[in-house]
Amino acid sequence: MSFSSQRRRARALFGFRALAVAILLSPAAAMAEPPAAAIAVNVDQAKLLKIPARVTTLIVGNPMIADVTLQTGGVIVVTGKGYGATNFIAMDRAGEILVDRLIEVQGPNEQIVTVYRGERRESWSCRPVCQPRVTLGDGDNFFKNTIDQAGSLSGQASGLGAASVKP
Repeated sequence: MSFSSQRRRARALFGFRALAVAILLSPAAAMAEPPAAAIAVNVDQAKLLKIPARVTTLIVGNPMIADVTLQTGGVIVVTGKGYGATNFIAMDRAGEILVDRLIEVQGPNEQIVTVYRGERRESWSCRPVCQPRVTLGDGDNFFKNTIDQAGSLSGQASGLGAASVKP
């Protein structure tokens, strides 16, 4: 047998084997589930999702980006905390992974006006009147002053509500 005929025979045999392997693996590829779409949530907003009711453990890749809390009946609350992407894994009591999903946290979708004062940034929510809005990346003074005012207002409202309930 000549060298070229041996070569052709080896190529044919390799091609046949490759085709056989492809045919055997094609049912497995057809049955494989497509990857689940990422969960998109905005910073400072929450989204409710249904997961298997037998979930007992939740693990969040980066809790500074998103928070995931388990509610009764297989409902989770996904809250956007910082920009970026992370994942969460849900497991049952036996440690079997039931869900492994990507979470993408995006900026707010409301009408935000960004004001730059030199290198300091301020964010304003303009719906319909512009009011200060704390957004990640704002200047330190603007961020702190806005948070302090909101906390003070909340504390005053809580104090007044509690005072009016006393007998």
